Amino acid sequence: MSERRAAPASDRSAGVVVAAESLSFRHAGAAAPLFDGLNLAVRTGECVGIIGPNGSGKTTLVRLLAGLIPPAAGQVLLEGRPVAEIPPRERACILAAVLPEAPLLFNFSVLEVALMGRAPHLGTWGLERAADYEAARRALADVGLAGLEDRPIHDLSSGERQRAIIARALSQEPRLLLLDEPTAFLDLKHGIAVYEILARLRRERGLTVVVVSHDLHLAARHADRLVLLHHGRIAADGPPAEVLTPAHLCPVYETAVEVLRDPASGAPIVIPRAPGAAAG
Repeated sequence: MSERRAAPASDRSAGVVVAAESLSFRHAGAAAPLFDGLNLAVRTGECVGIIGPNGSGKTTLVRLLAGLIPPAAGQVLLEGRPVAEIPPRERACILAAVLPEAPLLFNFSVLEVALMGRAPHLGTWGLERAADYEAARRALADVGLAGLEDRPIHDLSSGERQRAIIARALSQEPRLLLLDEPTAFLDLKHGIAVYEILARLRRERGLTVVVVSHDLHLAARHADRLVLLHHGRIAADGPPAEVLTPAHLCPVYETAVEVLRDPASGAPIVIPRAPGAAAG
């Protein structure tokens, strides 16, 4: 596994791709808002990891950034424009999202699933062209499914299906990729591979990535920034080494932790401790 790479200085000083401005949101029936004036900006080429315990607002934030749900107040800007004002087809050429969703009802082939991501690029008649097949096959190769394009999606393992869904998003050729727990169903090898793919696409194509993760080690190793959410507010925002500290994590996760350093990359490693356990 390669060392985490920070975005070049030119990328960090570039424009904001997506931003939440004074964002407020309340779930139906909730006594209080989840977000109340939240602000967040993600710059070109960044990989921002969204972390926090269950119920902290990670998935809701990603859905708001994607324009899938409207805020109660404030706005989301996508490349400087209110996301709600961008037509869905145009928005899908800018961003792609990999979110927890219902399984595919029909037994499409793996290639057909990847081709679904080409929908916003199709012409008037909605027919795939050679360039669309090329993009879909490139995305399948990116996630290690090049040899399975004729396989029915229902015949794949859960991890392979997850990689096919990621390929569908990559085939959109977006400038911004939003992912909610993309490695949840993947084994260690393929989980690492997903982050390596994202790192390569950032280097080669300037892709901007926002990823929700419960795996603090993977997020720390590959993200430039971590945003720690706690009950809908940002408890910490900065480089992984500054966010993943006992002072930040213990009150948010309500558990004792020890933070070590990965000897290969220097990335923080968070180790939960049972109550009363001595640190190693």
